[in-house]
Amino acid sequence: MALRRPALLLLLPLLGCRLLAVELTSSNTKPVVQEFQSVELSCIIKSTVTPDPRIEWKKIRDGETSYVFFDNKMQGDFATRAEILSRTSLVIKNTTRMDTATYRCEVAAPSDTKTIDEINIQLTVQVKPVTPRCTVPKAVPVGKTASLHCHENEGYPKSTYSWYRNSEPLSPDAKSNAKFHNSSYSLNPTTGTLVFHAVHKGDTGRYSCIATNDAGFAKCEEQEMEVYDLNIGGIIGGVLVVVAVLVLITLGICCAYRRGYFANSKENGESYKTPAKPDGVNYIRTDDEGDFRHKSSFVI
Repeated sequence: MALRRPALLLLLPLLGCRLLAVELTSSNTKPVVQEFQSVELSCIIKSTVTPDPRIEWKKIRDGETSYVFFDNKMQGDFATRAEILSRTSLVIKNTTRMDTATYRCEVAAPSDTKTIDEINIQLTVQVKPVTPRCTVPKAVPVGKTASLHCHENEGYPKSTYSWYRNSEPLSPDAKSNAKFHNSSYSLNPTTGTLVFHAVHKGDTGRYSCIATNDAGFAKCEEQEMEVYDLNIGGIIGGVLVVVAVLVLITLGICCAYRRGYFANSKENGESYKTPAKPDGVNYIRTDDEGDFRHKSSFVI
């Protein structure tokens, strides 16, 4: 009596036979490549008895899944810059930052006991930083706060920042470098912000910033920051001059009032009086004429 298939599957391990199942592996599940270079996503069939298994590649990015290789054809923009290598591996040419994603290699082998297997490849495309945008105040008075900013948003992974004064690097800790021991500043390499809490004359110089990540670096041009002394005596003198000018103007106006230069013209001249109406003349306005005409009357 022939054994049924389930019973046969249970007996195979006891008979020393291995259950055949499609199985995938990869030489690198987390490849890293710089933008515009080529990369191979390794997908290797470790075991199968199916002579012509079905191969599919999918891209998963931001929660959305799309086909890369389906029905033996490249899909979308991969049609012109990708190809299958060694039966199952995927080669992407001229990579861009948008290619950073998870890629899934799926193999269907109908003749195997386990008919489907898959493996995920996490691709990272590194992008060099662009020239950072740097903001440096031109002039700051002694003892005041000064904030310098440096930022760029194109690089991947995100850039870290370092500041330079007169081409010499500023240490994240001002007290760790004897050259900047007298400086009072804080530097944040993540945000690129450099803050002087109380500048002094020694902080005058040419400042520049470098943005760096695993793909490279970029530098902004040097900008001059001058630290100057406040002229307290000059400020006080200027205030006194303004006060003196205001006092003189006030005294001049008072003297002018006392001498009558601003008196009302009615006090020095005669008021205008409306001429009296002559006796015997009545002024009548007609609608047609729109003006006055007089009419004489005789009193007997």
